Amino acid sequence: MSDRLGAGRGGGGGVGLTAAAWPRGGASGGARLIHADPTTGSLEETHTEDLPRLLSAGDLVVVNDAATLPASLRAVSRLGPVEIRLAGPPERAPEAGALLVPAVLFGPGTWRQRTEDRPPPPRLRPGDTLAFDESFAARIVQVSRVSPRLVELRFDRVGSAWWETVYRLGRPVQYSHLAGPLDLWHVNTAFAARPWAVEAPSAGLALTPSLLRALRRRGIRLVAVTHAAGLSATGDPVLDARLPFPERSHIPEETVEAVQATRSAGRRVVAIGTTVVRALEGRASEPEGLRAGEGLTTLRLGPTHVPRVVHGLLSGLHERGESHFELLRAFAPSSVLDAVLDRARREGYRGHEFGDACLILRKDP
Repeated sequence: MSDRLGAGRGGGGGVGLTAAAWPRGGASGGARLIHADPTTGSLEETHTEDLPRLLSAGDLVVVNDAATLPASLRAVSRLGPVEIRLAGPPERAPEAGALLVPAVLFGPGTWRQRTEDRPPPPRLRPGDTLAFDESFAARIVQVSRVSPRLVELRFDRVGSAWWETVYRLGRPVQYSHLAGPLDLWHVNTAFAARPWAVEAPSAGLALTPSLLRALRRRGIRLVAVTHAAGLSATGDPVLDARLPFPERSHIPEETVEAVQATRSAGRRVVAIGTTVVRALEGRASEPEGLRAGEGLTTLRLGPTHVPRVVHGLLSGLHERGESHFELLRAFAPSSVLDAVLDRARREGYRGHEFGDACLILRKDP
């Protein structure tokens, strides 16, 4: 999330919801929840622990099991200090023994400053080296034409050596609305698996182990996708307008089969978070339709998109102008989403990654 509600994921602006400044306890559970029926416009205020009641036996819940990387690293360049925020998981370089990682550069400063107030990074160029410590460095191999902040880095360490060093030196990406420095357990869900996300797939933080058990007891099936949730703010308005960047996802065969069986039975497919929606709807929009395997998600959803797979979703509260808000318009008319925001503001709901939630889903299967 960005520092301003209304500025994240390619955001707009304006005063909005108060940001949640810290996770709820050790499990980040217990969020307040507004359930909005997009067909009737009815709103119900409840809590995420009531999710089993709001769903029905035979419904399918799809989570994003991507673990969150410590994606913020400090480095020194030939022109001074920089912060590097990884913008995606590493990929094997064509040459042996190297990894390529997209990244966004920031100038001097810390997370306690608003992203939009951070100074820009020095003007670096391909071939420049970024040193993280005495033995760990990366070389810039490409600088984006869109913005000099967006680069591709080449690391000579691969395998466990790369992972061990990043986990030793890195910190979770975070923003100035938070009360203190985050640790990795704050930004990882109860079902986190492969470390692909550079910011938390935060809708899943509310699904505690006890809530997951309650869903299963209710007869609700749980499956996963792995989606590389990306950065929500870059400090550069030009880049922010392009968020989210293309994001990598993997959909298991089990998930494809479960989605098809659920829809054939006339039940509902419920996504936990917008990243799950992007993964499923992005793959379903391809000529081959929804299929298992790995791919790159580029789909930007909005009011003109007719969902092919997902019936509804659990999401954080997003302000008008955010691309997340635009995605929600694929599932509910603006009048319903406006009513959710108005109710949330009036009743003191909290925004951002540790904030409260909304469930956009028709009440009748």
